[in-house]
Amino acid sequence: MRPLLVSLLLLICSGCSSLQEAMQPPPDPKTLMPALEQRIAVLIADERSRLVPDAKALAIDPELCDIARRRAADMAAKNYFAHVAPNGDTSASLLMAEDAHFQGLLGENMAAQHYTPAVGIDVEAFARRFVDTWLGSPPHKENLSFPDYNRTGVGAAVNGDTVYVTQLFSTDLGLGPHKDSAPPAMVTTLPNAKAAKPVPLAPEAPAPLRGSERTP
Repeated sequence: MRPLLVSLLLLICSGCSSLQEAMQPPPDPKTLMPALEQRIAVLIADERSRLVPDAKALAIDPELCDIARRRAADMAAKNYFAHVAPNGDTSASLLMAEDAHFQGLLGENMAAQHYTPAVGIDVEAFARRFVDTWLGSPPHKENLSFPDYNRTGVGAAVNGDTVYVTQLFSTDLGLGPHKDSAPPAMVTTLPNAKAAKPVPLAPEAPAPLRGSERTP
């Protein structure tokens, strides 16, 4: 009987431990944003090489990462979704403020995705969903696969039940064999219309470095 009682106690303790683990709240989504940024960058690089084998490799650019994070954080803090911030800032204007001598092409893809706070965020699933959404949109797909881009930066931020992501692509003027092809226009994507809170284009807003801006 004693071995049986010991076995039952061990089984009960094991069940209690599993229950405690199941009842643990999910990690703070904010702590998962760096991992989400990295995973999106890797997936985009993989898809880009698959779509355009001779495209230039994308290097992670700290300056672009900083600007992408600032744009994502601004959307999360102010609860809007658009290429132009309420104060008129764009990724292009922020880049020019950081580097007044920048000359080149700048591309931008944005996305917003909802999650259930009680469930939390699965980094792999969310990264894949962001990338698949862009791949399913011809303008976004064209943007991320433009062969002459050679630098990128990803920024992610969360507020409430929404994750905002901005990915920037850039290249200098030393364009290679694809220089005769026109770069794609700036675009946004929104998997869930609930997050759409367009900000009108301000008449005095700084112009993007290339293309035209489209708000949701």
